Amino acid sequence: MAQRGIREYDGKRILAQNWENYFGNDFEYDFKSILITPETDLDKIPEENPWVKETPLVAKPDMLFGKRGKLGLIFFKKEKPGDVSWEDAKQWIKQKMTEEIEINTVKGYLTHFLVEPFVPHDQSDEYYVAITTGEDEDIIYMSAHGGIEVEENWDKVVEVKIPITASDEEIKKIIKENVPADIKDKENYAEFVYRLYKLFRDLHFTYLEINPLVMVGNKIYPLDFVGRLDDTAQFVASKNWGDIEFPAGFGGELSPEEKYIKEMDEKSGASLKLTILNPKGRIWTLVAGGGASVVYADTVADLGAVKELANYGEYSGNPSRTETREYVKTVFDLMTRERHLQGDKILIIGGAIANFTDVAKTFDGIIDAMNEYADKLKEIGVKIYVRRGGPNYEVGLKRIKEAAEKLGIPIEVYGPETHMTEIVRKAIDENKVA
Repeated sequence: MAQRGIREYDGKRILAQNWENYFGNDFEYDFKSILITPETDLDKIPEENPWVKETPLVAKPDMLFGKRGKLGLIFFKKEKPGDVSWEDAKQWIKQKMTEEIEINTVKGYLTHFLVEPFVPHDQSDEYYVAITTGEDEDIIYMSAHGGIEVEENWDKVVEVKIPITASDEEIKKIIKENVPADIKDKENYAEFVYRLYKLFRDLHFTYLEINPLVMVGNKIYPLDFVGRLDDTAQFVASKNWGDIEFPAGFGGELSPEEKYIKEMDEKSGASLKLTILNPKGRIWTLVAGGGASVVYADTVADLGAVKELANYGEYSGNPSRTETREYVKTVFDLMTRERHLQGDKILIIGGAIANFTDVAKTFDGIIDAMNEYADKLKEIGVKIYVRRGGPNYEVGLKRIKEAAEKLGIPIEVYGPETHMTEIVRKAIDENKVA
């Protein structure tokens, strides 16, 4: 599972797109939301969305960072709530797009904004709900006290664990019995949370938060929405998601190499991920599997070498030989641009024991890339450590060892009899700088 954040706009759009299937006529959600990007023709907005001329508005950045209210980045005129016109919102957005800002020590520019109707309401109608996944259970957080101060009032949040084996009736009962005491009489809150959880589970969310959730009768207003999806489920959930984007977020623009792998991933049934952490780093990885990629990165950190970890990512889901070759070539291109001042670079090729990925086939893709980059790999100095198990792993390990030795590239090869992280320790211990 790879959890990927989505824009607030897309979270609300997915909610609206699937509303009838999960909420029917029992709850109402009048979805009105506009995503503004640098390519948006602001002058055409009133023509395409006439409601912006007929209702007070709220504008805010939509770039995967929180606490926008506390950062002063929600435009709604505190002195006159409900008095923001489209012209006001347009000018505010244009101004904010030109100002460099700093958020959590990261500097950058705001490029994406959300424009929605202003919703007048009493604070007593603000609630909180969040859902997240666990290994053996999902967890639902509920509170009668939503809004920007929810963290300061976390003692009022109820945590409810839902076993993954629970039936619909059991889930409904667990939620109803654990609704916060001060909203026990608001029965439609429990019903809404139950249906929201079903949507969460069916649409492969890994995290979903609505804060505040405003409920007036059966009318629902998700004033703020945070969501993450399991992007490995895109092929089964794409119809429900619609045209989805997994943005990098504020200050996290993708490099050309990361964009290339992202585009490959979107066209593939496999999972191909690449994040560059330190392009000058000494330790590079080619890891099969999302869970394994976390384990390998954590092991590098535990051994005190996290500052030398150059990349993070995965190739999994039985990628083709061609996909593997292109993925590995991208990593090799980054890795071989310059020598490391402290000696040879380390390449760790690892993974858990595959269930259905043909190890020999993916290793053929690695060997193809290795043949193409052999001269550069030898020029900068690279030592390779391999640990893999799964279908045809013996064939794959034999081929990659023979290929590397023929090319004159130092390599150590291990099968599933060796613990998956043991090669990380070996690689770091055997290549310590004096």
